[in-house]
Amino acid sequence: MKIWDLHCHLSGAPLTETTPEARLAHLLAAADRMGIERVCVFMGMSWAYEPPAERIRVENDAVLRAIEKYPDRAFGFVYLNPKHLDASMAELERCVARGPMVGVKLWVAQRCSAAELDPIVRRAAELKALIFQHTWFKITGNLPGESTPEDFAELASRHPDVPLVCGHTGGDWERGILAIRHLKNTYADLAGGDPTAGLTEMAVRELGAERVLYGSDAPGRSFASQLAKVHGAAIPATAKQLILSENLKRLLTPILTAKGIKV
Repeated sequence: MKIWDLHCHLSGAPLTETTPEARLAHLLAAADRMGIERVCVFMGMSWAYEPPAERIRVENDAVLRAIEKYPDRAFGFVYLNPKHLDASMAELERCVARGPMVGVKLWVAQRCSAAELDPIVRRAAELKALIFQHTWFKITGNLPGESTPEDFAELASRHPDVPLVCGHTGGDWERGILAIRHLKNTYADLAGGDPTAGLTEMAVRELGAERVLYGSDAPGRSFASQLAKVHGAAIPATAKQLILSENLKRLLTPILTAKGIKV
C-alpha cells in the first residue's frame, strides 16, 4: 500500500543533526524502512508554546530549506500563531501563496474557537491549503491556548465548506471522534497517541473511512507504532488504503494542481 504521512516534524526527539536538510534526511531514512512514500513536515527545528512573529518566520524558513532539498518526498505546512495575526497572514502569503508550502499548521498559542482564526481559514481556503489544527483533551488540564476537539468543532461549524484536520483527534480519541462526527468537513488524524486497539475501527465506523488520515507525529513517535493503528485494524484493505494515503492525496490535490506539482 502507498503511504503518505500527514504529521511529521523536524524536532521532537533527540537528534544530532543540526541542519533542516539533515534532520529531514534522518526522518526519510526511517520512513523508507516503513515504506512511507511522502511526509508532511511543519514547525521547524524547535518549538515554543507562544512563538513571537520573528520565531515563526525562522521555523518556517527551516521547513522551506528541508523541503527544497527533498521536493519529491516532503510537503511543507506553514506554521502560524493567530495571536500575531498580521504576521501570520504575511507568512501565509510568503510560504503558501508565493512559496511551495501546501498546508497550514496551528498549534497551542490560541484556542481555535477564537475569531482570530477566521481570516486565516478564509485565506487558506482561497489558496486551497489544507488546515491542520492540534487538539487534545488532557486530564491534567490543557495549556491556556490549547484547543480541544470541541473548540475545533466550533471553528469547523463556522467554515462548513473548508476541510479541517483535527490533529491527534484530541488524544482521548473516543471523545474526539464524537466531537467532530456531525461535521462533514472535518477529518480525524490518528497520530501521536499509543497504538491502542479500537481507535481506527471506531473512526471508520463513526466518520467513514474517507474522513480518517494516517499520521505518525514522528520523530516524537515512531513510524512503526503509528502504522500499527492502521495495519492492525479490523477494517477492509480498501479502507486502509484510503487512510494511509488516498484521503490525504485527495485533500491535497487541489493545491498541488494549482501549483503544478505532479504526484
